[in-house]
Amino acid sequence: MSWDCGFKYLFALSPTLKAGVLCKLQERDDIGRIELVQKLARENCQFLQVDRKEPEKTEQNDEVSTIQVKEQDQDVLVLRKVSSHSPAPTSGSAENEWRYVVVSGTPEKILEHLLNDLHLEAVQDKETETLLDDFLLTYTVFMTTDDLCQALLRHYCAKNDQGKEENADVPYRKRKVLHLVSQWTSLYKDWLHEDEHLKQFLKTIYRNVLDDVYEYPILEKELKEFQKILGMHRRHTVDEYSPHRKNKAFFHQFSLKENWLQHKGTMNETEEIFCRVYITEHSYVSVKTKVSTSAQEILKIVAEKIQHAEEDLTLVTVTFSGEKHELQPNDLAISKSLEATSRMFVYRKDLTDTLNPYAENEESLQRSVRILGINTWDLALELTYFDWSLFNSIHEQELIYFTFSRQGSGENTVNLSLLLQRCNEVQLWVATEILLCSQLCKRVQLVKKFIKIAAHCKAQRNLNSFFAIVMGLNTASVSRLSQTWEKIPGKFKKLFTELESLTDPSLNHKAYRDAFKKMKSPKIPFMPLLLKDVTFIHEGNKTFLDNLVNFEKLHMIADTVRSLRHCRNNQCGNEVPPKENQELKPHVYHLHIIDDQQTLFELSHRIEPRA
Repeated sequence: MSWDCGFKYLFALSPTLKAGVLCKLQERDDIGRIELVQKLARENCQFLQVDRKEPEKTEQNDEVSTIQVKEQDQDVLVLRKVSSHSPAPTSGSAENEWRYVVVSGTPEKILEHLLNDLHLEAVQDKETETLLDDFLLTYTVFMTTDDLCQALLRHYCAKNDQGKEENADVPYRKRKVLHLVSQWTSLYKDWLHEDEHLKQFLKTIYRNVLDDVYEYPILEKELKEFQKILGMHRRHTVDEYSPHRKNKAFFHQFSLKENWLQHKGTMNETEEIFCRVYITEHSYVSVKTKVSTSAQEILKIVAEKIQHAEEDLTLVTVTFSGEKHELQPNDLAISKSLEATSRMFVYRKDLTDTLNPYAENEESLQRSVRILGINTWDLALELTYFDWSLFNSIHEQELIYFTFSRQGSGENTVNLSLLLQRCNEVQLWVATEILLCSQLCKRVQLVKKFIKIAAHCKAQRNLNSFFAIVMGLNTASVSRLSQTWEKIPGKFKKLFTELESLTDPSLNHKAYRDAFKKMKSPKIPFMPLLLKDVTFIHEGNKTFLDNLVNFEKLHMIADTVRSLRHCRNNQCGNEVPPKENQELKPHVYHLHIIDDQQTLFELSHRIEPRA
């Protein structure tokens, strides 16, 4: 058989490969190692040479080559040969200069290629680590978790009857599967551990390792790893993981199509969430509080924020049909107000009407005075710490779900949704505070204050609040305040112009991207733009090509999503420290917001009527 020409080979009688598998190879070292040919020969594979012509030479012929693996005359895996960037190759081995990346394929073949590509004894090369990470981040797009569990079990338990030489590969194959499962659970953390069905899958794998460790002692390390994962001891395994318990359902089918990430169950009483307490139909106080917080405690927060006497107010849940239910002081307000059919309002105690927070009175004037007395750096630092706590809670998978499953994915993207909500609320908060300030001189000071806070947020690498504040100052109802902006000093106008330039959307936000790339970690990105990048990749590329998973698209998405990881690098050493300042927390944790543009314009025209 000539090594210098293209040829095809047919796996006809291989016991480990299906009959009729056809693979077209185009270059001399496509097979890679002579050991592979010897192995195929031992498995009674037939090599059929079909083309002895010299391959056509192109400029890229030595750099790029494609392999199409076929089963039953159907493509099941497409690989592209590229130059390798792995660590230094072993002496005399030319094959390390090249490697194959997955272009497309069936889920099963992509997984099989991934397992074949893993190398456990040496430092994993960057490309293999990336392939593993791409697969684990995006597998829910093209296969259910149940399918993945079943496939991994098949690979782990696959029997090999080829003799002693081949049996030496068995523990190595098992370790590869266990390594992938370990990386999977490490990446997903509580996302997997909180689901009972996935726990059962891990226990099944653990039981298999426990059975195999006596025959293959090399699995001892993996056994200890799974003991840590499951938080169990060896003495628990006999009864709890007995084969007689196999009648229980070990798997549960999850997928994007089926909204696989189930609700995490009842909320923990110490868990902090956002809730909105409406003052009018279009104005609310955004309260970050614990689930266990009583109605009286929430009422105290809202009364302080809107400068009203607490004893004159009460909390009421109002359904969309208009039915009202007054909350008692010791009621758990969160559980009663989070129903999908109701909102929580603050009313006067006689229940006659909601409040009027827009009236010009001495109390409303004190609002701006309180903010003006706060140090801008400290306020920006508190904003950054608040945003960091939200950003650091986002799982990379949330961006995948947000992009691929827009409907019914609220439970899957809760942390991401909170950060997006926060960005929107800070923008509205800036406009609300300025427009509720009726005195011109105080309003000028407020605008200057927010410009400085935005600059400090940029210096603290918090681009989430930075963008939100700049956009709040650019809101039409604020930007039209000509009398206010005329009195802003020139150096502040210049500073604001410089800050605005970073939010310039031209050339695909080039100014922001260049500046953000130069910032060291940890840093908080402008999340809407990151989501725009992922959505652009998704909508501009098909997920499936000729019934094969378009893995190149998924690699691009995973690569973008991984930027979260880079932003959170070195967080242990450089994480923004909490600043315990009780005077600042109400301004950062509980924002008074008007979320109706028409109302904002009415306030704008009231304080500066059109000439």
